[in-house]
Amino acid sequence: MRYPLAVGQLGFQRARTEENKRQRAAALVEAARSLALEDGVASVTLTAVADRAGIHYSAVRRYFTSHKEVLLHLAAEGWVRWSDTVCEQLGAAGPMSSSRVAETLANGLAADPLFCDLLANLHLHLEHEVDVDRVVEVKRTSTAAVLALAAALEQALPALGRSGSFDILLAAYSLAATLWQIANPPERLTDAYAEAPEVLPPEWNLDFAAALTRLLTATCAGLISEASSADYGFTL
Repeated sequence: MRYPLAVGQLGFQRARTEENKRQRAAALVEAARSLALEDGVASVTLTAVADRAGIHYSAVRRYFTSHKEVLLHLAAEGWVRWSDTVCEQLGAAGPMSSSRVAETLANGLAADPLFCDLLANLHLHLEHEVDVDRVVEVKRTSTAAVLALAAALEQALPALGRSGSFDILLAAYSLAATLWQIANPPERLTDAYAEAPEVLPPEWNLDFAAALTRLLTATCAGLISEASSADYGFTL
């Protein structure tokens, strides 16, 4: 198991009211969440979600067209969690610096392994084979979270400016998507690497939060330097 989590199978009768249907949809999302936490996002299928929720596979299609749509909802929830965590911490009293902002972004992601795993699949897989209207609907949630994050970053570190705040967010979630997979290989590969340590340089034995903080600090400092140079008419 990648992220151990004890869960029980849910059982439901046929949903007949709107409230029942909302509960059924929520149960399917929770089933997908538990499966992804146990064995990773790549292991989630619609059949497995139906089995975990105790719902017949054919009935699942009334709520979600594919497992990718369910995971897309989980990704949107992850954006909200990250945004809420970072906005709260950046709003706390105390001096801000590039390193502190970077650490706040990185730690918020490190505390949410499911979201990190979802980020690696978001644009590559999850937005495909899902009805466009559904993608747009879910995107509204993640966009609101991104806008709140950018505003908090700009307030915490005004030298970034609005465009710089969006750039550091782009760097954060793009780097996190890759670094999380590098830092958390499948168990069979972890065992293989332990038996053949020469196949990986020591520097690539990554601590996810530390590596992401280091790279985001450098990115943040570079964005601020570039903005300052532009203000004074210099070209780097």
